[in-house]
Amino acid sequence: MSRDARWKALLELLVERGRLDVEEAAAELEVSAATIRRDFDQLAEQQMLVRTRGGAVVHGVSYELPLRYKTARHASEKQRIAKAVAGLVAPGEAVGLTGGTTTTEVARALAVRSDLASGSPALTIVTNALNIANELAVRPQFKIVVTGGVARPQSYELIGPLADGVLAQITIDVAVLGVVAFDVTHGAAAHDEAEAAINRLLCERAERVIVAADSSKLGQRAFARICAADAVDTLVTDTAAAPETVRRFEEAGLKVVAV
Repeated sequence: MSRDARWKALLELLVERGRLDVEEAAAELEVSAATIRRDFDQLAEQQMLVRTRGGAVVHGVSYELPLRYKTARHASEKQRIAKAVAGLVAPGEAVGLTGGTTTTEVARALAVRSDLASGSPALTIVTNALNIANELAVRPQFKIVVTGGVARPQSYELIGPLADGVLAQITIDVAVLGVVAFDVTHGAAAHDEAEAAINRLLCERAERVIVAADSSKLGQRAFARICAADAVDTLVTDTAAAPETVRRFEEAGLKVVAV
């Protein structure tokens, strides 16, 4: 197991259990206790966990893995999904992007589209994700609108009532949602209720809504609902999505694009 894979596994175990002992983690990952101690020390230096005597505990509110450690999960699927989503955006449109690893890939896919290399603006991007705004701000052909709010360290998203004031004053052509769960019955959802509230408002301000979600998110439920399934126009996912799941979304009136 590579170091990156081991670190992700350790963080996932920490999120699940709240604390880990060195010996327990070594047995789970089938590596030496010395390796786990070194991993814990290095992750503590990056403030990904808090070192304790004989183990580690989660750093603050860590029910979601920090974004940079989630990026590698289903990476190829997310990149394919992102390219397909980017292809659904027309030059000159106003596009809302929520935070998340898949929507970050959508931002990157938009940035390399040759037909969006110039314009005044080529696109207007509205986002509450600091990392997306940071990546796209160097593209002079894009107009970047960032909501206000308080930064949420797990996802780099701005949340809270300060964002409402900006979103209430604008309209957008398309909202692209990154979600942790999407189900025909329970709709699109996030772990955090404040994050879900901002995403919901972004949907309400949009002419059409696209959910960008790899197949592992489909048929799942999460704590905070963003919107009902029938508020979504298009689902872009990967080809590993179960045919029955795809059929249910299509019967609910969604266009499903599997890539």
